[in-house]
Amino acid sequence: MTTHPLLAELTLRARTEAHSRTSSACPCGATTLADRPDATVVRHADTVAKAHAPDTAPADLIPRLAAAAHLPGIFLPPLGESPVDLHGRLVTFWPYGEPVDPENPDTAPWEAAATLLARLHRTPAPPGLPPMRGPVKAALAVARLLAASRRGHAVPVLRAWRTLPAWARAETPMSDRTTLCHGDLHLGQLVRHPAPDGPWHLIDVDDLGVGEPAWDLARPAAWYACGLLSPDDWSRFLGAYRAAGGPAVPADGDPWPALDVVARALTVQTAARAIAKATEADRALDDVEQAVVDACDRMGSAPPQLAGGFAK
Repeated sequence: MTTHPLLAELTLRARTEAHSRTSSACPCGATTLADRPDATVVRHADTVAKAHAPDTAPADLIPRLAAAAHLPGIFLPPLGESPVDLHGRLVTFWPYGEPVDPENPDTAPWEAAATLLARLHRTPAPPGLPPMRGPVKAALAVARLLAASRRGHAVPVLRAWRTLPAWARAETPMSDRTTLCHGDLHLGQLVRHPAPDGPWHLIDVDDLGVGEPAWDLARPAAWYACGLLSPDDWSRFLGAYRAAGGPAVPADGDPWPALDVVARALTVQTAARAIAKATEADRALDDVEQAVVDACDRMGSAPPQLAGGFAK
Protein backbone atom coordinates (compact mmCIF):
# COMPACT_ATOMS: atom_id res chain seq x y z
CA MET A 1 0.00 0.00 0.00
CA THR A 2 1.37 3.41 -0.99
CA THR A 3 1.83 5.91 1.85
CA HIS A 4 -0.30 8.99 1.25
CA PRO A 5 1.63 12.23 0.62
CA LEU A 6 0.71 13.89 3.92
CA LEU A 7 1.99 10.97 6.01
CA ALA A 8 5.16 10.64 3.93
CA GLU A 9 6.05 14.32 4.19
CA LEU A 10 5.02 14.54 7.85
CA THR A 11 7.46 11.69 8.54
CA LEU A 12 10.21 13.62 6.75
CA ARG A 13 9.40 16.81 8.68
CA ALA A 14 9.50 14.96 11.99
CA ARG A 15 12.94 13.57 11.13
CA THR A 16 14.22 17.00 10.05
CA GLU A 17 12.91 18.64 13.23
CA ALA A 18 14.42 15.91 15.43
CA HIS A 19 17.84 16.27 13.84
CA SER A 20 17.79 20.06 13.97
CA ARG A 21 18.48 19.82 17.72
CA THR A 22 21.18 17.13 17.71
CA SER A 23 24.21 16.29 15.60
CA SER A 24 24.39 12.67 16.72
CA ALA A 25 23.46 9.80 14.47
CA CYS A 26 19.90 8.57 14.87
CA PRO A 27 19.46 4.79 14.57
CA CYS A 28 15.67 4.80 14.89
CA GLY A 29 13.05 5.21 12.22
CA ALA A 30 9.77 7.08 12.34
CA THR A 31 6.67 5.67 14.00
CA THR A 32 3.12 6.60 13.07
CA LEU A 33 1.27 7.22 16.35
CA ALA A 34 -2.09 8.11 14.77
CA ASP A 35 -3.50 8.41 11.26
CA ARG A 36 -7.12 9.57 11.40
CA PRO A 37 -9.10 12.10 9.36
CA ASP A 38 -8.85 14.61 12.22
CA ALA A 39 -5.17 14.05 13.13
CA THR A 40 -2.05 12.41 11.75
CA VAL A 41 0.79 12.07 14.27
CA VAL A 42 4.33 10.83 13.60
CA ARG A 43 7.24 10.35 15.99
CA HIS A 44 10.93 10.40 15.12
CA ALA A 45 13.33 9.98 18.06
CA ASP A 46 12.34 12.58 20.67
CA THR A 47 10.18 14.66 18.31
CA VAL A 48 6.51 14.36 17.40
CA ALA A 49 4.90 16.03 14.37
CA LYS A 50 1.13 16.46 14.31
CA ALA A 51 -1.04 17.37 11.33
CA HIS A 52 -4.20 18.90 12.75
CA ALA A 53 -7.73 18.50 11.39
CA PRO A 54 -8.27 19.96 7.91
CA ASP A 55 -10.68 22.63 9.19
CA THR A 56 -8.30 23.90 11.90
CA ALA A 57 -8.02 27.69 11.64
CA PRO A 58 -4.67 29.39 12.28
CA ALA A 59 -6.49 32.10 14.24
CA ASP A 60 -7.63 29.43 16.71
CA LEU A 61 -4.57 27.17 16.79
CA ILE A 62 -1.92 29.87 17.25
CA PRO A 63 -3.29 31.29 20.53
CA ARG A 64 -3.79 27.72 21.78
CA LEU A 65 -0.14 26.93 21.05
CA ALA A 66 0.93 30.12 22.82
CA ALA A 67 -1.16 29.20 25.86
CA ALA A 68 0.41 25.73 26.07
CA ALA A 69 3.88 27.23 25.75
CA HIS A 70 3.21 29.44 28.77
CA LEU A 71 1.79 26.74 31.05
CA PRO A 72 4.97 25.08 32.35
CA GLY A 73 4.36 21.98 34.37
CA ILE A 74 0.75 21.73 33.16
CA PHE A 75 0.84 21.41 29.36
CA LEU A 76 3.55 19.79 27.30
CA PRO A 77 5.13 22.83 25.59
CA PRO A 78 5.26 22.89 21.77
CA LEU A 79 8.57 23.12 19.89
CA GLY A 80 7.62 26.53 18.53
CA GLU A 81 4.43 28.56 18.55
CA SER A 82 3.88 28.85 14.78
CA PRO A 83 2.36 25.96 12.81
CA VAL A 84 3.55 25.15 9.30
CA ASP A 85 1.33 24.35 6.32
CA LEU A 86 1.71 20.90 4.81
CA HIS A 87 -0.62 19.73 2.05
CA GLY A 88 -3.25 22.16 3.31
CA ARG A 89 -2.96 20.94 6.93
CA LEU A 90 -1.49 22.86 9.86
CA VAL A 91 1.42 20.97 11.43
CA THR A 92 2.94 21.46 14.88
CA PHE A 93 5.98 19.90 16.57
CA TRP A 94 6.26 18.57 20.12
CA PRO A 95 8.70 16.77 22.39
CA TYR A 96 7.90 13.10 22.82
CA GLY A 97 6.25 12.10 26.10
CA GLU A 98 5.54 8.60 27.43
CA PRO A 99 1.76 7.95 27.31
CA VAL A 100 -0.44 6.16 29.82
CA ASP A 101 -0.17 2.38 29.49
CA PRO A 102 -3.61 1.19 28.31
CA GLU A 103 -2.75 -2.39 29.24
CA ASN A 104 -2.22 -1.53 32.91
CA PRO A 105 -5.34 0.27 34.16
CA ASP A 106 -4.31 -0.11 37.80
CA THR A 107 -1.58 2.46 37.21
CA ALA A 108 -3.88 5.02 35.58
CA PRO A 109 -2.81 8.47 36.86
CA TRP A 110 -6.22 9.68 38.05
CA GLU A 111 -4.77 11.89 40.78
CA ALA A 112 -2.24 13.45 38.40
CA ALA A 113 -4.92 14.14 35.80
CA ALA A 114 -7.19 15.77 38.36
CA THR A 115 -4.40 17.88 39.85
CA LEU A 116 -3.31 19.12 36.42
CA LEU A 117 -6.92 20.03 35.61
CA ALA A 118 -7.34 21.94 38.85
CA ARG A 119 -4.12 23.87 38.18
CA LEU A 120 -5.26 24.59 34.63
CA HIS A 121 -8.68 25.81 35.78
CA ARG A 122 -7.08 28.11 38.35
CA THR A 123 -4.68 29.69 35.83
CA PRO A 124 -5.88 33.00 34.32
CA ALA A 125 -6.68 32.52 30.65
CA PRO A 126 -4.58 34.57 28.23
CA PRO A 127 -6.46 37.16 26.16
CA GLY A 128 -7.63 36.09 22.73
CA LEU A 129 -8.12 32.42 23.52
CA PRO A 130 -11.15 30.93 21.69
CA PRO A 131 -13.93 29.02 23.45
CA MET A 132 -13.27 25.49 24.66
CA ARG A 133 -14.59 23.07 22.03
CA GLY A 134 -16.18 20.39 24.23
CA PRO A 135 -19.84 21.10 23.37
CA VAL A 136 -18.94 21.52 19.69
CA LYS A 137 -17.38 18.05 19.65
CA ALA A 138 -20.49 16.57 21.25
CA ALA A 139 -22.65 18.21 18.58
CA LEU A 140 -20.37 16.88 15.83
CA ALA A 141 -20.70 13.36 17.26
CA VAL A 142 -24.49 13.62 17.13
CA ALA A 143 -24.32 14.92 13.55
CA ARG A 144 -22.17 11.92 12.63
CA LEU A 145 -24.75 9.63 14.25
CA LEU A 146 -27.53 11.18 12.21
CA ALA A 147 -25.51 10.68 9.04
CA ALA A 148 -24.82 7.03 9.92
CA SER A 149 -28.50 6.53 10.79
CA ARG A 150 -28.79 3.25 12.67
CA ARG A 151 -32.23 4.24 13.88
CA GLY A 152 -32.94 1.54 16.46
CA HIS A 153 -29.89 2.45 18.53
CA ALA A 154 -30.03 6.17 17.72
CA VAL A 155 -33.46 6.84 19.24
CA PRO A 156 -32.46 6.80 22.96
CA VAL A 157 -29.30 8.76 22.21
CA LEU A 158 -31.15 11.50 20.36
CA ARG A 159 -33.83 11.59 23.05
CA ALA A 160 -31.16 12.10 25.73
CA TRP A 161 -29.50 14.77 23.57
CA ARG A 162 -32.72 16.75 23.39
CA THR A 163 -32.97 16.91 27.19
CA LEU A 164 -29.69 18.84 27.46
CA PRO A 165 -29.57 22.64 27.77
CA ALA A 166 -28.72 24.58 24.62
CA TRP A 167 -25.17 25.49 25.74
CA ALA A 168 -24.26 21.81 26.17
CA ARG A 169 -25.42 21.20 22.58
CA ALA A 170 -23.24 24.10 21.29
CA GLU A 171 -26.36 26.04 20.31
CA THR A 172 -25.67 29.00 22.63
CA PRO A 173 -22.47 30.30 24.27
CA MET A 174 -21.29 28.88 27.57
CA SER A 175 -22.01 31.11 30.57
CA ASP A 176 -18.40 30.85 31.80
CA ARG A 177 -16.17 32.61 29.28
CA THR A 178 -13.10 33.13 31.44
CA THR A 179 -12.00 29.76 32.91
CA LEU A 180 -9.15 28.01 31.11
CA CYS A 181 -10.23 24.48 30.09
CA HIS A 182 -8.68 21.53 28.26
CA GLY A 183 -11.88 20.65 26.41
CA ASP A 184 -11.29 16.91 25.80
CA LEU A 185 -9.81 15.35 28.92
CA HIS A 186 -9.20 11.59 28.96
CA LEU A 187 -6.23 9.46 29.97
CA GLY A 188 -4.88 9.52 26.42
CA GLN A 189 -4.24 13.23 26.93
CA LEU A 190 -1.48 12.70 29.50
CA VAL A 191 2.18 11.93 28.93
CA ARG A 192 5.30 11.75 31.08
CA HIS A 193 7.99 14.21 30.01
CA PRO A 194 10.90 13.75 29.90
CA ALA A 195 10.11 10.17 28.89
CA PRO A 196 9.82 7.63 30.30
CA ASP A 197 9.32 8.65 33.93
CA GLY A 198 9.16 12.45 34.10
CA PRO A 199 6.17 14.29 35.57
CA TRP A 200 2.77 14.04 33.89
CA HIS A 201 1.72 16.77 31.45
CA LEU A 202 -1.47 17.43 29.51
CA ILE A 203 -1.30 17.25 25.71
CA ASP A 204 -3.54 18.15 22.74
CA VAL A 205 -4.35 21.84 22.35
CA ASP A 206 -7.03 21.41 19.69
CA ASP A 207 -9.91 21.95 22.13
CA LEU A 208 -8.15 24.21 24.64
CA GLY A 209 -10.04 27.40 25.44
CA VAL A 210 -12.27 29.24 27.86
CA GLY A 211 -15.52 27.78 29.11
CA GLU A 212 -17.22 25.61 31.70
CA PRO A 213 -14.54 23.79 33.74
CA ALA A 214 -16.98 21.01 34.69
CA TRP A 215 -16.70 19.78 31.09
CA ASP A 216 -13.15 18.61 31.83
CA LEU A 217 -14.50 16.31 34.55
CA ALA A 218 -17.33 15.04 32.39
CA ARG A 219 -15.77 11.93 30.90
CA PRO A 220 -14.69 10.28 34.18
CA ALA A 221 -18.01 11.39 35.72
CA ALA A 222 -19.90 9.79 32.84
CA TRP A 223 -17.86 6.58 33.07
CA TYR A 224 -18.55 6.42 36.79
CA ALA A 225 -22.27 7.00 36.28
CA CYS A 226 -22.38 4.33 33.56
CA GLY A 227 -20.57 1.81 35.74
CA LEU A 228 -17.42 1.86 33.60
CA LEU A 229 -15.20 3.54 36.22
CA SER A 230 -14.94 2.09 39.71
CA PRO A 231 -16.12 4.13 42.72
CA ASP A 232 -12.55 3.97 44.05
CA ASP A 233 -11.04 5.47 40.89
CA TRP A 234 -13.78 8.13 40.77
CA SER A 235 -13.08 8.99 44.41
CA ARG A 236 -9.36 9.27 43.71
CA PHE A 237 -9.99 11.61 40.77
CA LEU A 238 -12.58 13.79 42.46
CA GLY A 239 -10.67 13.93 45.75
CA ALA A 240 -7.44 15.02 44.03
CA TYR A 241 -9.28 17.70 42.05
CA ARG A 242 -10.83 19.11 45.21
CA ALA A 243 -7.57 18.89 47.16
CA ALA A 244 -5.88 20.97 44.44
CA GLY A 245 -8.56 23.67 44.69
CA GLY A 246 -10.37 22.90 41.44
CA PRO A 247 -13.28 25.32 40.93
CA ALA A 248 -15.62 23.12 38.84
CA VAL A 249 -17.28 21.46 41.86
CA PRO A 250 -17.92 22.51 45.47
CA ALA A 251 -15.07 21.86 47.90
CA ASP A 252 -17.20 19.27 49.69
CA GLY A 253 -20.64 17.70 49.58
CA ASP A 254 -22.44 16.27 46.56
CA PRO A 255 -20.66 17.20 43.32
CA TRP A 256 -23.38 15.89 41.05
CA PRO A 257 -25.48 19.05 40.61
CA ALA A 258 -22.37 20.61 39.02
CA LEU A 259 -21.58 17.54 36.91
CA ASP A 260 -24.90 16.04 35.84
CA VAL A 261 -25.39 18.00 32.60
CA VAL A 262 -21.82 17.59 31.38
CA ALA A 263 -21.73 13.88 32.27
CA ARG A 264 -24.94 13.39 30.30
CA ALA A 265 -23.46 15.29 27.35
CA LEU A 266 -20.32 13.12 27.32
CA THR A 267 -22.45 9.97 27.57
CA VAL A 268 -24.42 11.07 24.52
CA GLN A 269 -21.23 11.95 22.67
CA THR A 270 -19.67 8.57 23.48
CA ALA A 271 -22.81 6.66 22.49
CA ALA A 272 -23.21 8.64 19.26
CA ARG A 273 -19.64 7.91 18.22
CA ALA A 274 -19.98 4.25 19.16
CA ILE A 275 -23.11 3.76 17.06
CA ALA A 276 -21.64 5.65 14.11
CA LYS A 277 -18.43 3.59 14.18
CA ALA A 278 -20.36 0.32 14.50
CA THR A 279 -22.66 1.29 11.64
CA GLU A 280 -19.77 2.30 9.40
CA ALA A 281 -18.00 -1.00 10.17
CA ASP A 282 -21.24 -3.01 9.82
CA ARG A 283 -20.86 -4.65 13.21
CA ALA A 284 -22.82 -4.98 16.44
CA LEU A 285 -22.14 -2.80 19.46
CA ASP A 286 -19.76 -4.29 22.00
CA ASP A 287 -20.61 -4.48 25.71
CA VAL A 288 -19.09 -1.11 26.63
CA GLU A 289 -20.76 0.63 23.69
CA GLN A 290 -24.10 -0.93 24.60
CA ALA A 291 -23.65 0.24 28.20
CA VAL A 292 -23.45 3.91 27.18
CA VAL A 293 -26.43 3.54 24.83
CA ASP A 294 -28.41 1.97 27.69
CA ALA A 295 -27.38 4.89 29.91
CA CYS A 296 -28.79 7.30 27.32
CA ASP A 297 -32.05 5.35 27.40
CA ARG A 298 -32.26 5.82 31.18
CA MET A 299 -31.29 9.49 30.88
CA GLY A 300 -34.20 10.19 28.56
CA SER A 301 -36.68 9.35 31.32
CA ALA A 302 -35.25 11.76 33.94
CA PRO A 303 -34.54 15.49 33.57
CA PRO A 304 -30.93 16.68 33.94
CA GLN A 305 -29.47 18.67 36.83
CA LEU A 306 -30.68 16.25 39.50
CA ALA A 307 -28.51 15.22 42.40
CA GLY A 308 -27.25 11.66 42.20
CA GLY A 309 -25.88 9.53 39.35
CA PHE A 310 -28.15 9.55 36.29
CA ALA A 311 -27.28 6.03 35.27
CA LYS A 312 -27.33 4.35 38.64
